[in-house]
Amino acid sequence: MDSERWKQVDGLLQAVLERPPEERDAFLRNACGADEDLEREVRSLLTAQQQAGSFLENPAIEEAARSLAQQQKTGNQRQPDDSPIGRTISHYRVIGKLGAGGMGVVYEAEDIRLNRRVALKFLPENLAHDPKALQRFKREAYAASSLNHASICTIYEVEEHDGQPVIVMELLEGESLKERIRKGPLSTDEILDLGIQTSDALTAAHAKGIIHRDIKPANIFVASSERVKILDFGLAKAVPGHRPEIAPDEESLTLEGVIPGTTAYMSPEQVRGEEIDGRSDLFSLGVVLYEAATGKRPFLGKNRVLMMNAILNEKPPSPSRVNEELPAGIDGIIVKALAKDREQRYQEASEMRADLRALKRETDSPRVTTSEKRAPAIGVARRWKAIAPAAGAVLLLSAGFYFYFHRTPSLTNKDTIVLADFTNTTGDPVFDGTLRQGMAVQLEQSPFLSLVSEERIQQTLRLMGQPTDSRLTPEIAREVCERTASAAVLDGSIANLGSQYVLGLRAKNCRTGDILDEEQVEVARKEDVLNALTEIASKFRTRVGESLATVERHDTPLAEATTPSLEALKAYSMGWKVTASQGGDTAVPFFKHAVEIDPRFAAAYASLGLMYGSMGETELGTGNIRKAYELRDRASDKERFFITAYYDGRATGNQEKARQTCEAWAQAYPRESMPHSFLAGFIYPVLGEYERAAEEAQKAIELAPDFGVGYAHLGYSSLSLDRLGAAEDAVRRASERKIEIPLLALLRYDIAFLKGDSGGMQREVAAAHGKSGAEELISDHQAFALAYAGHLQEATKMLRRASDLAQQAAHREKAASFETRVALWEAFYGSAPTAKPAATAALALAKNREVQYGAAFALAIAGDSSQAQTLANDLESSFPEDTSVKFNYLPTVRAFLALNYGDPAKAIELLQVAAPYELGQPRSSQTSFFGALYPVYVRGQAYLAARRGAEAAREFQKILDHPGITVGDPIGVVAHLQLGRAYALQNDTSKAKAAYQDFLTLWKDADPDIPILKQAKAEYTKLQ
Repeated sequence: MDSERWKQVDGLLQAVLERPPEERDAFLRNACGADEDLEREVRSLLTAQQQAGSFLENPAIEEAARSLAQQQKTGNQRQPDDSPIGRTISHYRVIGKLGAGGMGVVYEAEDIRLNRRVALKFLPENLAHDPKALQRFKREAYAASSLNHASICTIYEVEEHDGQPVIVMELLEGESLKERIRKGPLSTDEILDLGIQTSDALTAAHAKGIIHRDIKPANIFVASSERVKILDFGLAKAVPGHRPEIAPDEESLTLEGVIPGTTAYMSPEQVRGEEIDGRSDLFSLGVVLYEAATGKRPFLGKNRVLMMNAILNEKPPSPSRVNEELPAGIDGIIVKALAKDREQRYQEASEMRADLRALKRETDSPRVTTSEKRAPAIGVARRWKAIAPAAGAVLLLSAGFYFYFHRTPSLTNKDTIVLADFTNTTGDPVFDGTLRQGMAVQLEQSPFLSLVSEERIQQTLRLMGQPTDSRLTPEIAREVCERTASAAVLDGSIANLGSQYVLGLRAKNCRTGDILDEEQVEVARKEDVLNALTEIASKFRTRVGESLATVERHDTPLAEATTPSLEALKAYSMGWKVTASQGGDTAVPFFKHAVEIDPRFAAAYASLGLMYGSMGETELGTGNIRKAYELRDRASDKERFFITAYYDGRATGNQEKARQTCEAWAQAYPRESMPHSFLAGFIYPVLGEYERAAEEAQKAIELAPDFGVGYAHLGYSSLSLDRLGAAEDAVRRASERKIEIPLLALLRYDIAFLKGDSGGMQREVAAAHGKSGAEELISDHQAFALAYAGHLQEATKMLRRASDLAQQAAHREKAASFETRVALWEAFYGSAPTAKPAATAALALAKNREVQYGAAFALAIAGDSSQAQTLANDLESSFPEDTSVKFNYLPTVRAFLALNYGDPAKAIELLQVAAPYELGQPRSSQTSFFGALYPVYVRGQAYLAARRGAEAAREFQKILDHPGITVGDPIGVVAHLQLGRAYALQNDTSKAKAAYQDFLTLWKDADPDIPILKQAKAEYTKLQ
């Protein structure tokens, strides 16, 4: 709303208020005429004025004032003998009254048990029986008690007195910031301390999913110890998507038409009544800092309407123009916090805190100052003799600071570094491998630094003729550094010094041997080693060129980013060590041991989820990633991105959320390849966006050229786009770098299959023989190729053997997926009596979402509509967010069920929701190699049933036009037959015969007793 509109609304509002209440409605209708928007705006503000009062800052205060006025009229005030002073409530003896406000009366009391002074907060008598006031009071207790931070007033407990709650909280001595500002603007140091402490407290609150919604000077207390305390969480709100820390529901606390909060400190989105997040608190904090710095509020107005207009449309003068004594740096921070568009504002309280801390460091730096007064001539020489040494020392120190802070950074954001193993001379094996892992976690938090990946280190070790699991001594690490064209090698050490420990870290230019940085820390106890590692890593990051702002923003202490337990961290580091050399199966026991030692080790749960997922045990993987997601606050920023992306992409299956997380991850960590790999391999394929998948795969390769998965993702994206040459080029590029992983072998097999190169397929089968991981994948696709050619008995034998082996290894989900494939093949090929028991056998082994979907579809095709419907309903209730379930699995199964009930029109309607994603590869095709283009196939079937031959032909041709998506899935061959039936329905005999011939040629050596083959031959004969 522009300022002219505000004036129009405000003028009309004032005119309405001047009239008696009974005349207002008719007057407003007549005044607005046909302008319904104007009438609605004025009515909304009129409601707010009536319920909240334009002259008051808080609706609750107006309510309290009205109630108090009514009591004064009736003589029903609290009598002196109602006071709790002198009484004992629970184990608190009330000493005296400290103060009162609209929402509370606070008394000082003595905790008899613990012999300490506390504050007791009661509801005012006039609000003691008001349900809204009572719920707001409880909200304050719920919210504040869930937070444990030095700058948030501590809630000890909630007691009860005369049937009413009493909040027992920390007793504070000092004054509110509102009272402090009345004395004049704060000093620069005071402003920065206020901002740092308050933003730090908001960081903690927002991490718990709590938005304060009423940050203002009256709710910030400046204790005598100079510690800032945030008060009054009575309007706090839980952030959507977080586990609620606040029990009462928000609507019960908000009067209709009233926006919660204090107008002068509201964010623009609060004023507009929009959904808010933590950035709203940061705007309010910006208003508070502006007022603290200048003594004036940035947004003024003679009434609430004009104040709201100022917040939405006016730009206040910069703080340094109002108060010339402020440092220039304060303007940028406050102006950014006050951005109207929240996307231009600080996105996290921790970002604002980092900038405030950086400014404080600058203002605290030593300065050389000169006096404007000239000293008397008498005794100048004598004084100079005394002053010169000190002045020289100051100048030298200042010069040192200047050159330290202005020196050329020793590393750039293009460099990579090699992290060597720590030299451990303590004799305690708990440090072996553990400290390197801990240092890696700390350094990988940096968006600036880039460690050489373990894959690249192993590849380099092979070229050096070293075992891939060789210990990275400083000498070996330096050679790895040189061979990878890295800038520096980083080696650490730990040693005993009496009963203490000494940790050291040294960075060297691996070509010249020049020392870039050296750090050393002494600690008294083993338990302090992880904290010391954090300290060393932070110092190193700033000394080699990283900005203070990013160090502050991404510097979670190691004990919080991983675990405070050295033993758990050692197990975790061993898990990753054996993963690199022996595979995920071997690593699982180590990660399990890590979470047994520390059940709150988020990164270890995430690693378990990743390992189980790669083994095909998706439900076990999902369970662990859910646990990691619950504990994600106990992880570094980078690991939190990974956990959230993996949780959304694989646990809930919400690919849109996963995409957003990966994009934010890539923006925060521009040198990290993993978000691009996730987008390329798991997210964009589900969405059917293969061009974007290929682009992301290319980015992943550029950032991690020795990480084979990027080439595999690029190859499969190219296949899905039917660019066989580009897929072969991806394989060639990986081969040139001597990269070999099972996915690349599988890609080569599928390329050979699509080219009809049986020799190439056999070479891959032979090459994979005896290789863990590769042999299983190739055998699986070999079975698909056999089924595609109609060799169903041989394909089924191969998968049944694989199922038996998987069950022997206790991989029940993997065994179930093999049985599901058999069920689908039998169903597609017309053998319902065989398909049904295969589906039942699969469900008996496991019921993950892919097995449920495959079994449900097979049963629907086989005619068992009842069980298929039950499985579909279970999928819908269990995975309400899953993109594949919502837009692929459910429409496909339910559409086929509609066909079973003779309703092709309903089937076509049900499949409309699948259309935007129908060319995508759902989770089932990524994990179990079936399911791509199934919605298209069923839509074609529906058009056939509706005798709409042209539309049916279009759908089946769509399948045949995308062989790189279906590869060896049976629908790729059955589509030829269905296309023939569609042309026959149009009486286009020539095209129908050609399609039938294509099918029969592909199945010239097929098992003769397959029902669909017999039908095809009979139908083809009739066409002659």
